[in-house]
Amino acid sequence: MPRIVDADQRRRELAEAVWRVIRRDGVPGASVRTVAREAGTSMGALRHWFATQDELLHFAMTLVMERARARAEAVAASGGPLVPRLLRVLEETLPLDDERRAETEVWLALTARALVDPRLAELRDRSAAELHGFCTQVVQVLVAEGAARAELDVGLEGERLYAVLDGLAVHAVTRPSALPPDRAREVLAAHLAALRDTP
Repeated sequence: MPRIVDADQRRRELAEAVWRVIRRDGVPGASVRTVAREAGTSMGALRHWFATQDELLHFAMTLVMERARARAEAVAASGGPLVPRLLRVLEETLPLDDERRAETEVWLALTARALVDPRLAELRDRSAAELHGFCTQVVQVLVAEGAARAELDVGLEGERLYAVLDGLAVHAVTRPSALPPDRAREVLAAHLAALRDTP
């Protein structure tokens, strides 16, 4: 009998091969030929799933978004005290372990490519809008539950929280010795605590 191929699983495996190439050789090195070699398959087999490098990169970026979203949703649904749970959800966007570091490195590389690639730019902008909206929602929930000051400008604080997450992600990848995971968690927790404390 012919082997049954799980299409979604195979595409994810190929996208992960793209990630490895990008982390090692940069985005320009992620050609169909190089990715096929990394994935241990032929160019013809790879082109069955992704006809061009652009399709490969688009799916690789999409997979970063999907994985982060799935982890965040799982934490959000896990129950427990509000503020620690929100912190754990927000932490899913930060490179605090090997998996999330790989995702963030690939994301930053593809974000740079998005400056000249409209399809990647659309993904970048959609992801940014989702995360910004979620940050605003976090502030709204904290205010509603009495875990943040009632007089806060929710829109402004959502923007600030988004900027904190973005900055922590970039610094944790580009300066890992200066911002180890525990310190990144500490900074994020301090920011949320400051929304509660009277200035």
